[in-house]
Amino acid sequence: MASRSFFCLYALVLFFLATADFSAALSPYYYNKVCPKALPTIKRVVEAAVEKEKRMGASLLRLHFHDCFVNGCDASILLDSTSTIDSEKNARPNANSARGFNVIDKIKSEVDKVCRRPVVSCADILAVAARDSVVALGGPSWTVPLGRRDSTTASRTDANNNIPTPFMDLPALINSFSKQGLDTKDLVALSGGHVIGFSQCAFFKNRIYNESNIDPVFARARQSTCPPNGGDTNLAPLDPTAARFDTAYFTNLVKRRGLLHSDQALFNGGSTDSLVKTYSTNFGAFSADFAKSMVKMGNIKPLTGKNGQIRVNCRKVN
Repeated sequence: MASRSFFCLYALVLFFLATADFSAALSPYYYNKVCPKALPTIKRVVEAAVEKEKRMGASLLRLHFHDCFVNGCDASILLDSTSTIDSEKNARPNANSARGFNVIDKIKSEVDKVCRRPVVSCADILAVAARDSVVALGGPSWTVPLGRRDSTTASRTDANNNIPTPFMDLPALINSFSKQGLDTKDLVALSGGHVIGFSQCAFFKNRIYNESNIDPVFARARQSTCPPNGGDTNLAPLDPTAARFDTAYFTNLVKRRGLLHSDQALFNGGSTDSLVKTYSTNFGAFSADFAKSMVKMGNIKPLTGKNGQIRVNCRKVN
């Protein structure tokens, strides 16, 4: 009797294994069989875009970040406004600043061409393009888990509420990252994405004119292109080597030359000071932690299996 019961249980287990949907787990090998040319194609388009404009690397990295912080890494940031879609592109952190959408469109077109059908999600394109952008600017590489699917909705309200702002103090930053399952090390490492790219004057004007924990020489230099009135869209580099992935961002923080209030908050007598100091002199440690944190961020609430869809056009729902 016992042997018969065991056999029945064994048969049920085999049936479950045969019918279970294992596509729910992300895997770096997700496209190996269905479209082995997908990842090389993404890399080719990203490298061409970054070669044409170095700033684009930072823009593509930022798209992935701002996507993942709003209900997971599901490409919701790419959806245009419609009668039923309140586009995240119009949220305060993205309006008139998020860019790179045309590059994502180009990647999608080229990938669908080599795959002969739309099998690569826009969410995966964002994740891989972020990695390839960092590599193109001299940063570390990492293995990107794949198999995300695309959302069928977006939320401007959640984008306004969930994406960290450049005006946050350290406790608010820690809380914002914690809500996404990211710890303090992730906060500092991922903030290191500011080793590349630029910011608009509106986001650092108050810091360079009114804050005291800032090098006065640095403040005057930034004031030369960011007047107290007007000039809100004027750009300044987030660190001295904005087109190269290095440790200059952290070196600047130690010197009280963080451009954004939220940058300098990482080195202002708080719990993250020691890690900032470590990264400022140890590119290997920063690179390794940045890569780990990017994988961790890329795993925030992905849509998998039968959830979501593979968009034909990244800007709209099928």
